[in-house]
Amino acid sequence: MADRRIDAVAVIGLGRFGTAVARELQRMGRDFLAIDEQMEIVQRMADEFTNIVQADATNPAALRRLGVHELGAAVVAIGSDLEASVLTVLALSELEVPVIWAKAVNDRHKRILQRTGAHQVVMPEADRGRRVAHLVSSRMIDFIELDDGYAFVKTAPPECVVGQSLASALVREKYGITVVGVKRPGESFTYATEETVVRHGDTLIVSGPTEKVERFTQLE
Repeated sequence: MADRRIDAVAVIGLGRFGTAVARELQRMGRDFLAIDEQMEIVQRMADEFTNIVQADATNPAALRRLGVHELGAAVVAIGSDLEASVLTVLALSELEVPVIWAKAVNDRHKRILQRTGAHQVVMPEADRGRRVAHLVSSRMIDFIELDDGYAFVKTAPPECVVGQSLASALVREKYGITVVGVKRPGESFTYATEETVVRHGDTLIVSGPTEKVERFTQLE
């Protein structure tokens, strides 16, 4: 569609998650349309978001009148009303919105949204819970898991590799992970090589299959 506002985003549902998405888009200077079914919420947030409307997002005709079909992406941030969440994704799919993100509250909800037309589904509460569990159970400083069972972590080095180069420590051969980079106190991040020697106080950026990365961060 020639007149599609490809950089514009519809944010549907202004609970905590939807509001956080809208605020970040606003901070980034992105063009977005905020939509909520409840007039009370729209009125309360009108001073913060200038492009905000009250509408029933489960109705494709209502979304078309708002021009949502001309936008490049939509985020369905409805969590508490599962029926409205699914029907909104279906309406966006019928309007052929190119990129549809949706919030799910559990795995069943996620599967339904994917089958209904959502291209990406996030579970903020579950994802945060998993992330915290990883961080509290190891020496990880930060943890990001991709959908395909692959993870990036920021971690303190296990004692068994301190004082050795990555080549001599055989981190790939023994542990099945890759040390991508090293951050030393007072120094900038540097990409790791086989000659990089791991020191006490280093912060390692490690990538690999989630289970292997977890095992590496739990080594003594």
